[in-house]
Amino acid sequence: MSMSREEREELEDVREVFDLFDFWDGRDGLIDAIKVGDLLRCMGLNPTLAQSEKLGGTKATGQKQYAFEEVLSIFKQAKNEKEKGTYRAYVEAFKSFDREGQGYISLAEMNNMLTAMGERLPDESVSEILKLTDTREDIEGNLKYEEFIKKVMKGPDGKEDVI
Repeated sequence: MSMSREEREELEDVREVFDLFDFWDGRDGLIDAIKVGDLLRCMGLNPTLAQSEKLGGTKATGQKQYAFEEVLSIFKQAKNEKEKGTYRAYVEAFKSFDREGQGYISLAEMNNMLTAMGERLPDESVSEILKLTDTREDIEGNLKYEEFIKKVMKGPDGKEDVI
């Protein structure tokens, strides 16, 4: 069975990223498992730390190494894994910061929540998310979090996969 052009390009992309990581690791045809999450992020995925570990990543250097074929398998698994967050769960998380129960959260509080809690996002990532979702605060410095969640969950392609 022959590969489609898209599959060939994806394979080439994975090989290119693997080779770059291998170069940094000494060109022995293996990459350290601690770099699984970083490698997947370089390939356009966004695994959490827990997902990286579930896929074979480690917390310490030198525990495990992967050859290209193994990394390719990990990439395919990660690519096919669906996000487990639900619209309802995200709304509930934001509600805990909605003091008046009106469906709004201050932009400053949201920034703090995304950059200082759980798996922290860098300030630049939060700014990029706000820009890509065309999210702006109102005159009082608040944003309607249900609309924000819907926009984020649609993703850059505009498809509602998760809701």
